[in-house]
Amino acid sequence: QVQLVESGGGLVQPGGSLRLSCAASGSIFSINSMGWYRQAPGKQRELVAATTDTGSTNYADSVKGRFTISRDNAKNTVYLRMNKLKPEDTAVYYCNADLIVRGSGSYYYPPREYWGQGTQVTVSS
Repeated sequence: QVQLVESGGGLVQPGGSLRLSCAASGSIFSINSMGWYRQAPGKQRELVAATTDTGSTNYADSVKGRFTISRDNAKNTVYLRMNKLKPEDTAVYYCNADLIVRGSGSYYYPPREYWGQGTQVTVSS
C-alpha cells in the first residue's frame, strides 16, 4: 500500500527555522497534490500549505511569507521550510497526499487522501 513518512520536526526557539520532509512510497501511479496540515492541542486540524502536480501553491494566511512548500516529483517528496517560527506555530504537523494507487494488471484505484503519522514542532524559548 502507501506510506507517508515525515521527518524534521523538533524543538526550536522563536525566530528559528525548521524543514519538514514527507516521502510517499508504495504502488503510486500519480500524486495530484501534497500538503501539510497542523493540529495544536484543543484545536482543529488546519491546512498550512499545499502544492499541486502543476506547481501551484496555497498557504494559510498565518504562515504566508514565512513558510515555503516545495515538491520533488521524482522522489514523491514534499518539503515545508518554516522560517521565523512563532510559539503559535507549535503543533503536530501532518503530511497529506491525494494520489492514485496502481493495482494489479491495468487497474488503478480511485484517487484518495493519505496521511502521515505526524511530527511534533515545538517553538519555545
